[in-house]
Amino acid sequence: VQLVESGGGLVPAGGSLRLSCAASGLTSDEGVIAWFRQAPGKEREGVSCIRPSVTTTYLANSMKDRFTISSDKDKNMVYLQMNSLKPKDTATYYCAADGHEYPCLRAVLDHDLLKTEYGSWGQGTQVSVSS
Repeated sequence: VQLVESGGGLVPAGGSLRLSCAASGLTSDEGVIAWFRQAPGKEREGVSCIRPSVTTTYLANSMKDRFTISSDKDKNMVYLQMNSLKPKDTATYYCAADGHEYPCLRAVLDHDLLKTEYGSWGQGTQVSVSS
């Protein structure tokens, strides 16, 4: 599986960005895509996940009112729409993939994304939010 993120940039607080993840090689209908982010000096944290074939989705509680995840299965694309951005959202955002639904389904049930459950990762895209 190859993942390529795009759409990052520098925005003022309150602004919006739409991140894209182009996924190739994820052939299983059970495959899931997730977004994680990592700020300097901090652990990588889960943001959201989706199973594109059935649109099962999860969003971390702290971002639920500002971020939205969506997918275009025909284009093998997953998007993360981020609104009302805050300086604390500054981080490198990564998309990750797994060939089975379990990591995202478990996240929905346990309210937690685990980076250890994803086997494929993109290179990341930088998001910087100025105050």
